[in-house]
Amino acid sequence: MSTRDWQKSSYSAQGNACLYVSAPDNATVRLRESDEPDTILTTTPTALSAFIRSAKAGRLDRLGEG
Repeated sequence: MSTRDWQKSSYSAQGNACLYVSAPDNATVRLRESDEPDTILTTTPTALSAFIRSAKAGRLDRLGEG
């Protein structure tokens, strides 16, 4: 996949801490970080939207505690 297929998040800071997104079709969203460009998370728009809503609502704040 070429670099022109990826868009840098507007929330990413300058430098090496950038999040990139690609949506090659209406059913797929791909995410990667600038420091690990070969590691790509693939999901659906619906699942990504649910994850973002959960994070914004604070439902993931204590994930991993226990």
